[in-house]
Amino acid sequence: MSEILTIRKPEECKWDCVSLGEVMLRLDPGFGRVRTTRTFQVWEGGGEYNVARAMRKCWGKRSSVVTALPINDVGWLVEDLICQGGVDTSHIIWREFDGIGRNTRVGLNFTEKGYGPRAALGCNDRGYSAASQIEPGEVNWDKLFGEEGVRWFHTGGIFAALAPNTSEVVIEAVTAAKKYGTVVSYDLNYRGQLWKSQGGKEAAQRVNREIAHHVDVMIGNEEDFTACLGFEVEGLDEHISKIDPANFKKMIETAVAAYPNFKVAATTLRNAKTASVNDWGAILWAGGQFYEAPMRENLEIYDRVGGGDGFASGLAYGFLMDKGPQAAVEYGAAHGALAMTTPGDTSMVNVKEVEAIMKGKGARVIR
Repeated sequence: MSEILTIRKPEECKWDCVSLGEVMLRLDPGFGRVRTTRTFQVWEGGGEYNVARAMRKCWGKRSSVVTALPINDVGWLVEDLICQGGVDTSHIIWREFDGIGRNTRVGLNFTEKGYGPRAALGCNDRGYSAASQIEPGEVNWDKLFGEEGVRWFHTGGIFAALAPNTSEVVIEAVTAAKKYGTVVSYDLNYRGQLWKSQGGKEAAQRVNREIAHHVDVMIGNEEDFTACLGFEVEGLDEHISKIDPANFKKMIETAVAAYPNFKVAATTLRNAKTASVNDWGAILWAGGQFYEAPMRENLEIYDRVGGGDGFASGLAYGFLMDKGPQAAVEYGAAHGALAMTTPGDTSMVNVKEVEAIMKGKGARVIR
């Protein structure tokens, strides 16, 4: 396989990709507002899960998700949505439900798409969720990584931020993955609202720095690397969306020097001109070199949520297929761009569509 990443052979493993994280219900008011809508479209989604779903639906690979759900109709709704996405459900932990949700529930995410000058907006309602209660020792990682076999394991900072126990579960999982030769990718995915009750940025950095020692492929944008690992980006301002790619490169060089176990480090580049028009690209570091996907200027956004997860899954696909780092960053950037042209968090495209825009094909009607 790749000289950069040592990836287990497909015939040795039951799964090409497994993700660990919470799967929520997204309640989407379309182009309306959460505060005034009378109807919602329901999707399933989650930063880590979205990668496993795209691995199956877009890239045609075998994927599973490790998560937890309550035994009730809402939990079964999430399961049904996961099944529609083709993701294996055999690693779901099912929780007994007390009838009103004091003990466990499905996390909800109310998300507005945003439009023009009105930014996208997310409002979480995920307290006491089943996934946030997963404890160390509850998942048989030796069975998953050893007996079944996994080529690529993906998790991230959203799940790690849910509770002290979930960060411990992440550390337990990535340690086991490394034991059995599974590639570990981790998306920092900093969410200030989640870390607020866990100790803020100080706690985020303490937890993520420990996890980082077990990661092969580290993914994140400029805010993620700064907030979660403490690597400052020159010129970064929370009110300015456009960042010089050269500053990203300096940040990544600093990160890989601090964590020599990083074999790949990658970030998306986004200049959010409005909520519905972005410039979009990506940079990947591997083997001491940088690889860039061409910047797509004035990309029209239908729903920006899930673009980063689309990038992460495309990157993983490129390496799993031994296409090399340049192809990996281009697959990731192209897939992320397409993921933002459809509603919901998850990918609704296929590999042929991704490769078509990689080749520069236009948007004429396909007949």
